[in-house]
Amino acid sequence: MSLPTSTAPRTSFESLQRALKAFRDSSHAPGWSLTAGLLLAVIGLPVIAVLYLAATASANDWPHLLAYVLPVTLRQTLLLMLGAGIMTLIAGTGTAWLVTMYRFPGRAVLDRLLVLPLAIPTYIAAYCYGDLLDFAGPVQTSLRSLFGWTAADYWFPDIRSLGGAVFVMSAVLYPYVYLAARASFVQQSVCALEVARTLGRSSMGTFWSVALPLSRPALAAGAALVAMETLNDLGAVQHLGVETLSASIYTTWLQRANLGGASQIATVLLVLIMLLLIGERLARGGAKVHHTTGRYRAIPFQDIEGWRGYAAAGLCALPFVAGFVVPFIVLARFAVGHVSVALEGGFLQAAWNSMYLATLASVVAVMLGVLLSYAPRVAKTQFTRAAAQFSGFGYALPGTVLALGVLIPLAAFDNGVDALARSYLGVSTGLILSGSVAAIVYAYVIRFLAVARGGIEAGLERISPNLDAAARALGETAGSALWRIHLPLLAPALGAAGLLVFVDALKELPTTLLLRPFNFETLATHVYAFAALEQIESGALGALTIVLAGLVPLLLLHRTIAGRAGDRQ
Repeated sequence: MSLPTSTAPRTSFESLQRALKAFRDSSHAPGWSLTAGLLLAVIGLPVIAVLYLAATASANDWPHLLAYVLPVTLRQTLLLMLGAGIMTLIAGTGTAWLVTMYRFPGRAVLDRLLVLPLAIPTYIAAYCYGDLLDFAGPVQTSLRSLFGWTAADYWFPDIRSLGGAVFVMSAVLYPYVYLAARASFVQQSVCALEVARTLGRSSMGTFWSVALPLSRPALAAGAALVAMETLNDLGAVQHLGVETLSASIYTTWLQRANLGGASQIATVLLVLIMLLLIGERLARGGAKVHHTTGRYRAIPFQDIEGWRGYAAAGLCALPFVAGFVVPFIVLARFAVGHVSVALEGGFLQAAWNSMYLATLASVVAVMLGVLLSYAPRVAKTQFTRAAAQFSGFGYALPGTVLALGVLIPLAAFDNGVDALARSYLGVSTGLILSGSVAAIVYAYVIRFLAVARGGIEAGLERISPNLDAAARALGETAGSALWRIHLPLLAPALGAAGLLVFVDALKELPTTLLLRPFNFETLATHVYAFAALEQIESGALGALTIVLAGLVPLLLLHRTIAGRAGDRQ
């Protein structure tokens, strides 16, 4: 009687061993590696298409570009990136240090408010400040009326200039640096900071000699995001009269009907992006040599009392006021006074189109994000991991380059299908994918797939690999385990990823502007069209809708970061 009881556990144990061995052996699953490779090819196709067209363009535009176009556009682009990078580093790092290390009136509220400017797209901020500070705007008009000045009696900064663009970009993009710096300061060991103080360092000395070097990787990442946003921008630089590479691609493509020249300018922009990514890696490269003690406890706030406390609160409030309060007030004032004009001007249709496109893009991006995040977990090969990592490169592509790269292969496909239909059926199929909703969704997915994959990957990391092994031991395949086990556990991460993609797609301007079908408006292009006519008040309701939609993920993001910060403070 004892024999069955002794062999049953042994048999079950041996079955489990065989299942675990099969699970380990399946780590090279070719099907999942092939899926990751195919998705990478689809995502990388626009870049390949741009490079191919630039190399095979019938007209050699390089001499003209090198002599007349690139010197101006490249200089303006680099100056805009440099100016915005410096300003955002100062504003983001300074406010993050004050909020993290000091207690002063309104600190907790300001910590939440300082992230809100990210809800204002750069082009909307440019429209608001252009209307507010222009010669005919309310600020200069009030000054002339109050003091009786004429145009020759006073000097006022020109908002439609490179300096104005740097100010606008910095005002709305500094939260990238603020969030990165804030998280880095919170995670630093308080012991390292206290050692510096015991060695005679002042608060500012501790900041410069200890906290800032330890935060270098985070600051580099935040500054890189700011630089990418300045490279991607089209509406703001056009409105403020700054000729950047993205604006030059748009002008060469649409106004000069020179697709080859546009692709050649796009290659210069791609090279600049690669240099930016390499520079960001180098800036973060020394991060491994910066170690803390590993002992963490609550950061002891230093109280700032009296007028110094209010001065600290005022310094922290300045970026928030410039980046959110001023544009929001301008939009709200215009929206309230021109609701009927906006409704008659196609607001409802544009809002529906935006919701429709953003929903499609978020669903597809989340689906592909799940596949690309799950593939390296199942097929544990270097190729699969590399394919998943490179799939996020689309987020670094400016919208003008991405639109150009999407149009080239889709137009080639449409022309090929049309030629076959004419040859064998005697009919013309016309444009099937070019200038369609499918083209816009394709571009959105490429651009925002990294956003979706980041959240999904973080969710998968919280699921123990033991669940995979247990599922395989019970006879589940990798696909069925994903469907029955992982997806239900990933539901919150999938919802958050979809929301982020939805909001980003809602406010995307360059890609939509260049790929939309005829007479097809989204909220972003709706606002752009009125701003181009200097009638921003008629598009203010659409702009305000974009801003309010952007507040939702920002508040969720801050809640997550604040929760982590609460563990340290």
